[in-house]
Amino acid sequence: MTDHAPVIGISSYSQQARWGAWDDQAILLPRRYADKITQAGGVPVLLPPVAGISDALRRLDGLVLSGGGDVDPARYGAERDAACGPASAVRDEAELDLCTAAMSSGLPLLGICRGLQVINVTLGGTLHQHLPDVVGSDLHSPQAHGYGAHKVSVAAQTQLAAVLGRSEAAVPTHHHQAIDRLGAGLVATAWTDDGVIEAIEFDRAAADGASAPFMLGVQWHPEAGDDLSLFTALVAAAGAR
Repeated sequence: MTDHAPVIGISSYSQQARWGAWDDQAILLPRRYADKITQAGGVPVLLPPVAGISDALRRLDGLVLSGGGDVDPARYGAERDAACGPASAVRDEAELDLCTAAMSSGLPLLGICRGLQVINVTLGGTLHQHLPDVVGSDLHSPQAHGYGAHKVSVAAQTQLAAVLGRSEAAVPTHHHQAIDRLGAGLVATAWTDDGVIEAIEFDRAAADGASAPFMLGVQWHPEAGDDLSLFTALVAAAGAR
């Protein structure tokens, strides 16, 4: 890490937690996210879900929207399915604002699991609220308290293919929701064999590809694996900006 390493904000969440003699509300994020940004050459900064947090983006070089709980279905105009998890209004509001501000300013952006879903909802897309009801299996979340693995197929000549350097990848997975209808200006760039969208990016054919900012969303959890390529690409884009 150099004196001028890009500073990358990572969205975090508020939750009751216990440490030492304390049992209180805390700002939380799995350490893997910060470690991966550090390993990729960036400086990680946690962004709590508070009003006005998007103002911090003016001082940052890149943004990660992290994984976590379900987005409130009301945010994409849907009735709540019984299998949908509880929503956090403050986190939804903070991350939707962060996403909107990042895209408006061209800030390099990486969405991970929930983060991909936030990007899609921000741009008017919708979500499947419980994938097992759609695909008929628990392939995407085979472990209640851990990560499974499955293969994704990556579209050729996409930003994601250039970053990963291959057309197939085995990725860590833990999610029960996924994209249903794509948001405006997005294209799907990776899928599982059952047809679930596993990655998105801006549609460079519909816009000026040369001017499209760095933005990738992946449904899997790269922070739980050994492949640094997504984090390295984000930090590189943040440094170039």
